[in-house]
Amino acid sequence: MLVIAILLVAGFVLLVSEVFLPGMVAGTVGAICLAVGVVLGFQEFGPVGGSGLLAVVLLGLGVGLITWVYWFPRLGISKPFVSEGQIGDMGTEKPELVGCEGIAMTPLRPSGIVMIDRQQVDVVTEGEMISRDERVKVVAVEGIRVVVRRV
Repeated sequence: MLVIAILLVAGFVLLVSEVFLPGMVAGTVGAICLAVGVVLGFQEFGPVGGSGLLAVVLLGLGVGLITWVYWFPRLGISKPFVSEGQIGDMGTEKPELVGCEGIAMTPLRPSGIVMIDRQQVDVVTEGEMISRDERVKVVAVEGIRVVVRRV
């Protein structure tokens, strides 16, 4: 009985310590400890007691998982693990292009490259095919998506 209790407690402790000791070693050993504890519980307590022990272990794992997913990001100890900031700007949004005209450098079927103010811009059409060297006008910028239509 004492060995089973030690294995179960050690298993849960090792699973929790996996958060701070990445590499899946502590978590794997913890899962093995839990499995061995349940198997020994079946041997010592029989099918009914072993099933009860298994249910308790699974319930503990479920509650632990839900608690970890819900509470861990809110705790102070999670600060080194959770990024809340943004570094730099991708600079991909170009709202200033709306209304500008350019020349298709490639056939737009419906995406391709347009030269606008001596700058190559990846664009998409509103659905139509546009041949190379045709004049186009930017009608919308949706995030990184630049939409053009034939002039």
